[in-house]
Amino acid sequence: MIPYGKQRISEDDIGAVVDVLRSDWLTTGPKVEEFERALAGYVGAKHAVAVNSGTSALDIAVASLRLPEGSEIITTPFTFVASSNCILYNRCKPVFADIDPRTYNIDPDQIRKKITDKTKAILYVDYAGQPCDISKIRELADENGLLLIEDACHALGAEYKKKRVGSFADMTVFSFHPVKHITTGEGGAVTTENEDFLNRLKILRNHGIDKMPNERTGYLYDMKALGRNYRITDFQCALGISQLCNIERSLREREETVRRYNEEFRGIDDITTPYTKPEVRHAWHLYTVLLKDRKERDGFYDSMKKIGVGVNVHYIPVYKFSYYKYLGIGPADFPVTERIYSRIVTLPLFYGITEREVEKVVAAVRKSV
Repeated sequence: MIPYGKQRISEDDIGAVVDVLRSDWLTTGPKVEEFERALAGYVGAKHAVAVNSGTSALDIAVASLRLPEGSEIITTPFTFVASSNCILYNRCKPVFADIDPRTYNIDPDQIRKKITDKTKAILYVDYAGQPCDISKIRELADENGLLLIEDACHALGAEYKKKRVGSFADMTVFSFHPVKHITTGEGGAVTTENEDFLNRLKILRNHGIDKMPNERTGYLYDMKALGRNYRITDFQCALGISQLCNIERSLREREETVRRYNEEFRGIDDITTPYTKPEVRHAWHLYTVLLKDRKERDGFYDSMKKIGVGVNVHYIPVYKFSYYKYLGIGPADFPVTERIYSRIVTLPLFYGITEREVEKVVAAVRKSV
């Protein structure tokens, strides 16, 4: 079975982790700060705070806004649940806005319709690795005095108007899960230009305590907020540093696989390949196709699995889950999201996919449509 995504671990990666395992520091040590500096430098941000997952990063990013209970944060319904769960963790209300029919990113015109007196922030998601229409979202935020969080968990290395994603919003969140562009096993980070946000993020990842053990000159410390244990280990960060050295190679390989898929599928009337806006560099975390008819999707999915191609569906809209029923919204409120969800399938795309695997995916698609 060819998976839709997976990690690639080199001997250099293994060596970097082993070196830390043989050192005096396993957690809260020098590799954490080294990884943070490397990540911030790569994306062009002033600061980065590394944590144990992308979900943890989203949680402390929203918490750092210090919004009043019940505040509304506008986000997309076409995403993994963590993008909206983090809003609920912080006693705020997620307000969903429908998506653009070409990019599947949140539609700025739909955001505008959802802004109320209770709206305090926008949390936008760079779906599949393609940056949102950031200029329009920033304009909306500035007009209405709103804060911005960019969920770039799909988009490490992506560019918007020739600038890497990582410093456009008040805070930007990345994920280092094994299917992402680089991995630390599990892990995530928040980048920011703002010193106040930086200080809050650091405190919130460490139980709300103001000083890490390596920062204390004595035994005294203070707990200033209700934080959580979201710390990441040194050996995870050593892996992240090593992986980051190969990210451009990973991005180029993904781009080449996408080019091949697009060429092979161009003549197939029953599927639509992804659209990329001209002002972005797509990071290609996911490669999705749209089936011509919603009735075909499940049959296509089952056929591909039987052939040995691990397709997936990204994503089940968040409002469809039982937990979110209390919001009182449903499919009729999000016609574009419904139309895309009912026809979309994710095909295998990862750093290290072989020519033979690509050929098998292409043949399976041709057989299954």
